[in-house]
Amino acid sequence: MNLLSHKICRSIMGAVIAAASMLGLAGCGAINDDLPPCPEGVRLRFVFDYNMEFANAFPSQVDCLTLLVYDAQGRYVTTRTETTDVLADENWRMTIDLPAGQSYRFIAYGGMECAQSTFHFVSDPKTIDVTSLEVAMNDNCVDAEPGVALHPLFYGNLDMSVPTGALDYTEGTVYMMRDTNTLRVLLQNVDGTPVDPTEFDFNITDDNTLLAWDNSVIPTAAGCTYAPYATGQAGAGLNQNGSEALLAFAEFSTSRLIEGSGARLNITDVRNGQSVLSIPLVNYLLLLRSQQFESMGDQEFLDREHRWNMILFLDNGRWIDTRIVINDWIVRINNADL
Repeated sequence: MNLLSHKICRSIMGAVIAAASMLGLAGCGAINDDLPPCPEGVRLRFVFDYNMEFANAFPSQVDCLTLLVYDAQGRYVTTRTETTDVLADENWRMTIDLPAGQSYRFIAYGGMECAQSTFHFVSDPKTIDVTSLEVAMNDNCVDAEPGVALHPLFYGNLDMSVPTGALDYTEGTVYMMRDTNTLRVLLQNVDGTPVDPTEFDFNITDDNTLLAWDNSVIPTAAGCTYAPYATGQAGAGLNQNGSEALLAFAEFSTSRLIEGSGARLNITDVRNGQSVLSIPLVNYLLLLRSQQFESMGDQEFLDREHRWNMILFLDNGRWIDTRIVINDWIVRINNADL
C-alpha cells in the first residue's frame, strides 16, 4: 500500500470511528476488536395507555414491576424486578443483557412485587415453562378487611428478537393493561328518605381469581364471592322537603371482568332475607359505553375502564328495575333481565 492509499484508509477509518463516537458506539468491538463486545440485549419501555383516557399512566399508577423472560421455546431465562421511584420517571428504561440471535417472550406484572400485593404466582416461574404460568388472588378473594381494597394488578407481554451484529441494546415497548377494578354501588330511595346500609347485604359473585400466562381467566371449581371492602352512608344534598338525602353505599375490588361471564351483583334485605336485586354485572356495566365508543369491543371497554359507579333506585325496599345510573350516565332499561 502506497503512502497516499494508507493516508486515505486512515482518514476513512478515523471518520468512521469519529462518527461512531458521536453516536456512543465507538466503545465496543463492532468498531475495533480490541474493545469490549457491543451490548447484547434489550432496553424496554413500559406503557399503560390501555385506558379510557388513551394516555400513558404507567408512571403514576404502577408502583412495582416484575418482568419474566422466556426463550422462543417457552423456557425460563431470567427475572427482573423494580420497586424504586424510577418507575415514576417517564424516561426510565429497563436494560437486560441477553444473547443475540434469539427470540424472547417478556411477561410483565405491575403490583406483584409490592409488599401489599394481593396476587401471587401459583408456581415458581423459574421451574415452569411460560404456558404453565398462573397468577392467583391471595386467599381466594378474601377482601372484606375494612378499608383495604385489592392492590392494583397490571399485565403486559412482548415478543421480540435480539439481532446479531447490533451496536447497542434493542429497543422495545411493553404495553400494559389493568386487571383490577373498583365498583361503588349506591342505593337511593326515590322519595328521598335515608337508606340505612346496615339493612342490606352486598356481594359480587364471579369466577375470575386465577389468570393464565396470557392474562385470560381460568375457571375454578370454587368461584368467588366478593364482599365489599367498605360500606356506609353518603349525603347527596337536600331534598325538596329540606331533609338531607342519604344513600347507602358499598365499595368492591374485583379482578378482571370478562365479557359473557357469570358475574352478578347481589343485594339482600337483611331484615327479611328477601333479594332486593341480583343482576348480571357485566351486562349492566356495558350499558355505560357511550356512542363515542360504539365501535370499541365489549372486552376492550371492560379492560380500559376500571372505575365504576352505580346508583340503584329503591321504592319501598324494591329496586326500580327500569332506571340505573352508571358512571353519571342515566340508563333507562327496557329489558330488566338483560
